[in-house]
Amino acid sequence: MTVEAGSVDGGLVRPVAGGMRAVVCHELGPVGGLAVEDIPAPEPGRGEVRVAMRAAGVSFVTALQIAGKYQFPLAPPFVPGGEAAGVIEAVGEGVSGWRPGDRVFASVVHGAFAECFVVDAARVARLPENVDFARGASFMQAYGTAWFAFTRRTALRPGDVVLVTGAGGGVGLAAIDVARSMGAEVIAVASTAEKRELATSKGAKATIDPVGDDVRARVRELTGGTGVDVVYDVVGGDVSEAALRALAFEGRFIVIGFAGGIARVPLNLVLLNNRVVTGVEWGSWVTRNPEENRTLMAEVVAEIANGSLHPVVPSERPLDDAGSVLADLLGRRAVGKTVLVP
Repeated sequence: MTVEAGSVDGGLVRPVAGGMRAVVCHELGPVGGLAVEDIPAPEPGRGEVRVAMRAAGVSFVTALQIAGKYQFPLAPPFVPGGEAAGVIEAVGEGVSGWRPGDRVFASVVHGAFAECFVVDAARVARLPENVDFARGASFMQAYGTAWFAFTRRTALRPGDVVLVTGAGGGVGLAAIDVARSMGAEVIAVASTAEKRELATSKGAKATIDPVGDDVRARVRELTGGTGVDVVYDVVGGDVSEAALRALAFEGRFIVIGFAGGIARVPLNLVLLNNRVVTGVEWGSWVTRNPEENRTLMAEVVAEIANGSLHPVVPSERPLDDAGSVLADLLGRRAVGKTVLVP
């Protein structure tokens, strides 16, 4: 039997009376065509909980899914959104350890851009009291990816110098924060002065303009000619080759994403300097390793709770603005992180 709650925890939880507002994608293509509709509220099945959404993170992955450009396509119609924070309002059969009123954050394949959503209880984690819903909804994918990259796919060492591309967006800012917390120094590559200023505020020691600067030459200047130990490449496109050329001998190139397009690089640059190229696809690893991922996310949450990591405070926009927010993200106009709120 499903357990529901009415007014719990200061009125944060309310039962859904049959319907809810949600962003619905009816056709793959331009993200600006999304609309908010009234649809039936989902009921949690066995092993599931229903969460009243208080904030939903907006990510590049979600934008690609809607545009039909993501490597794991979704068939419309669907409700977009892959991460959110809120309050549990209903618990399905067989669920233990959770009750209505619990503050949580969660990862879903889709469905977060709605007033409430259903998720497997195994994909829900408790939100620390010192983390608000907006940050709770926006740190998981970016910080999970960075933590996975720096602790599981490679071993970041104190004193390493890391070059982060796309450093003014949410994924890049998380990488800066995680690398800094591990004792590394960061050089941030970002396309606007506003983004470079934000990267500096998160701990980057130096910044590079990929349009006005020669990335390789500037890195060599900043590192005394040796190059960086690690590249964390969020952008791809033309930036990747310049970043690869900026690596030191035996440097490590971490492939995160392709906001600027799929990269095409000469592999002789890898061979001649004994460099290592490593792919990072945290989402597919999570599916294959749920228990290990719970451990990983517990590590991240602990670092946030103790003040070692500092997720950026996102801007808040209403559900009705989903299309324009995602369009800004695809157009690389977004700065920092944005969440949608009901």
